[in-house]
Amino acid sequence: MGIAQPIVQTGHPVLRAEGRELTRDEIKSAEIQELIENMRESMRLAVGVGLAAPQIGESLKLAVIEDDAGEKTKLNQEQLNERERYPVPFHVLINPVLQPVGDEKVDFFEGCLSVHGFAARVARYRAVSVTALNEHGDEVSIKAHGWYARILQHEIDHLNGILYIDRMYSTTFTNVENKMRYWD
Repeated sequence: MGIAQPIVQTGHPVLRAEGRELTRDEIKSAEIQELIENMRESMRLAVGVGLAAPQIGESLKLAVIEDDAGEKTKLNQEQLNERERYPVPFHVLINPVLQPVGDEKVDFFEGCLSVHGFAARVARYRAVSVTALNEHGDEVSIKAHGWYARILQHEIDHLNGILYIDRMYSTTFTNVENKMRYWD
């Protein structure tokens, strides 16, 4: 089991830098394997669905993702269906490359563990294709749609120094309390 790390907040320079790619040898190192476990623990403790290495101060092209699409979402089944949100098991993405599949975009509110307490509407591609390495250094190919595609885009943006606030509809930016009061 990993050790939860503090999550870096917006304004920290690591969130605006492009992460460094990892070699297969680095991926297999005890240091990176421990980092992955620490990221998993940090993401789960923060009740997130994804976490990129820059969010814990490491400028690396490494992200972890897991979405149980369950009770922690506080969404009913109709809202889950509207978002095309379904469970996604824990997995690791290293040096990912994302390609949109089609031109269709959908917009929903997004938050971020590094912009704590706020949310805004963001348009994201409905479907994407991602190639990456996993935690063993093996190549993986992912086709995703709906909320999972949104998570992938959000986390891969982090690896390139981009935050959702760079893509948001600025007039929808709100704290979480007001989002729940006025937008939900």
